[in-house]
Amino acid sequence: MATLTPVGAVPTSPTVLLADLIADAVALSPGLTTALPGSMIEDMSSTATGALVVQDGQIVDLLNSISPYTANSYILTQLGNVYGVQQGIGSNTSVYVVFTGTPGYTIDIGFIVSDGTYQYTVQDGGAIASGGESPALYCLATVSGSWAIPEGSVVQLITSVPSGYTLTCTNPTVGLPGAAAQTVTDYQAQVISAGLATCQGTANFIKTQLQLVSGVQARLISVPTAGSGLKVIVGGGDPYQVGAAIYNAIGNINILQVKSSLGTTEIVDILDYPDTYPITFVIPTQQTITVAITYKVLASANIVSNAVITSLAAPAIVNYINSIYVGQAVNSLSISDAFTSSVASVLPESSISELAFVITIDSSVISPTGTLYQGDVEGYFNIIQSDITITLA
Repeated sequence: MATLTPVGAVPTSPTVLLADLIADAVALSPGLTTALPGSMIEDMSSTATGALVVQDGQIVDLLNSISPYTANSYILTQLGNVYGVQQGIGSNTSVYVVFTGTPGYTIDIGFIVSDGTYQYTVQDGGAIASGGESPALYCLATVSGSWAIPEGSVVQLITSVPSGYTLTCTNPTVGLPGAAAQTVTDYQAQVISAGLATCQGTANFIKTQLQLVSGVQARLISVPTAGSGLKVIVGGGDPYQVGAAIYNAIGNINILQVKSSLGTTEIVDILDYPDTYPITFVIPTQQTITVAITYKVLASANIVSNAVITSLAAPAIVNYINSIYVGQAVNSLSISDAFTSSVASVLPESSISELAFVITIDSSVISPTGTLYQGDVEGYFNIIQSDITITLA
């Protein structure tokens, strides 16, 4: 059957499989003749050899799947479990909520609030301080999906409050839209990254540990150098769980350097009894981006409804922009690829004579550097289909 070599399992040739089959048959029935053409024995041996070829191919595929680069979904999940990296099904939308009310009132984990459409549960719990407000508590949507949560929209209490107490809530910042379902390719890269994580204190190890925190999105993690140390930028997840992951990953908290340009500086105290360690990181800011595309076609091209072009191209452009990692730029070449490939079924690329872009970030028109439209290094982009306009010139 399959042979293991330095480059993986390789299939055995049908000739060898037939010879082995005949040898086994002759050992069981000495004097057996299989070479007579057209005989029942020859027909059975040929058919059996075909079955062995199929089985051998399955064994080769199985053995060569035992690698994050080539694993099928089931084996990849098992490899991920070995490294402690579970495949995400899409992190739910989340939001930080501040409660106001009677000092000392406790908001327990599982407390439910709402924006009138979706409900969110408190993940870390807290209490109303003497000043009448709680810290910003991390709340996670009760259903999967991605949507915008405007500032000040989460104001409904779903969990009941006992009589004699006052309690209100609001979100002082916009929420974090959920991520799309994680692809096998993305998960393969995550498993490989986990396996390559070198040692405590390295940027790679910090990223790996942060990806294990529920609610943290991989594209919102960045660990750039800052002065003589590192700056940790991370979006999503309970802040104390994020802080604990950083604490366990760095070894020496003195390497944490923060000089935030736009993101929110977060400091959480991690108790490693009897000592308390302040862990500082940056929550990236969400940057609203709009894309206006003007395109021209050759005179000989079939004219397609602009509504059809928009319905095909806008989702592809949204998927590209909402997958860009924190601090990275929008590339007009990637937008062009998303546009042309998505409309190819109704408008071949050869029929498009010109593509022009106008891109705004937080309402400001951005001039590109080459093909790159750069936002804040501590920001990430979020766009919905209505933020994309496509016009035939």
